[in-house]
Amino acid sequence: MKSSKFIPTEIAKILKEFESGKSLDTIVREYGVSKVTFYKWRQRYGGMEAS
Repeated sequence: MKSSKFIPTEIAKILKEFESGKSLDTIVREYGVSKVTFYKWRQRYGGMEAS
C-alpha cells in the first residue's frame, strides 16, 4: 500500500485553508491531490486542528 505524502497535521492545515475560503479547485491544483482524496480527508480529519 502506498503511503501518503502528507502527514495528518498537514492535511488539517489544508482543510483549514478550504474552510477559510480557498476554492477547492485551487487546493487540488496546488497540492496535487484529487477531489475524491480531499473529500476523504475531510471526512476523516474534519475535526482536527493544525498545530
